[in-house]
Amino acid sequence: MWREAAGSHLLTRPNHVTAAADKRYHSDFFLHGCIISAERRPESCAESCLEMFWFQQGLCFLPVFLVVWSSATFIFPYIIAVFRGDVDVVFPYISDTGANPPESCIFGLMTFVSACAGTATIYARYKYVEKLTEQNGLVKPRLNEATLGLGIIACLGMCIVATFQETAVTIVHDVGALIFFISGIVYIILQCVISFKACPYGSSVRVCRVRYLIAVIATAAFFPTVICTGFVKQTTLHRHTYDEDYPYQIASAVCEWTVAFSFVCFFLTYIEDFKMFKLRVRTEYED
Repeated sequence: MWREAAGSHLLTRPNHVTAAADKRYHSDFFLHGCIISAERRPESCAESCLEMFWFQQGLCFLPVFLVVWSSATFIFPYIIAVFRGDVDVVFPYISDTGANPPESCIFGLMTFVSACAGTATIYARYKYVEKLTEQNGLVKPRLNEATLGLGIIACLGMCIVATFQETAVTIVHDVGALIFFISGIVYIILQCVISFKACPYGSSVRVCRVRYLIAVIATAAFFPTVICTGFVKQTTLHRHTYDEDYPYQIASAVCEWTVAFSFVCFFLTYIEDFKMFKLRVRTEYED
């Protein structure tokens, strides 16, 4: 059992410690013997942050890595597939670029790493919002928790897409893609709501508006992706302009790429926020 005194000391701040003296604010909870702490940087840290490289500030390396790696996940398999002649140059489906080996191996591995990085970034964002609003109550905990759950479900959909190739197990692959897109879109919409509710304590109004625009673009592009896919009958990786369903395939593929990079751009807006806090893990021994 955990010692009550130790738990109380870790989970609460003594009354005699003032805000000026306590320059780091912690939000702790127990997880299998560990404590994960969200630490928000106060404004007084601004000068010390200037002495760091930008990627050393807070946890901004998480969204940076996610954005760079996810972009490479979409681009590298496409380049390899085009170079090998496995897909057409003009807007193939994203999954088509990872249908044949060796690009399928690269696509699967990189997508899985993107899902892991996405999970870490989504969780860090959850802890940041939790700490940011625990005093003022601008964001309801259930909203923050629901957003976390949807983000993790979207990452699970990415893992399904990475594991089950389009040409091997089509139904499971398509289900995973739908889970990823639907959960991802709802996630960024709810994050927009959270951003506006927490403004100006979190992101600036300009960043909130950019996130709103990205969410609108992703949502608007999702519906043509699904609708036009229903009219695509040809299942081969190579298509021709004289094919009856070619316009639907192009429209669907363009919208699919738009949704995918909308997600990438959305996480790009996290960089400034993630400069302002860190997560720390401490281990406590049982008696």
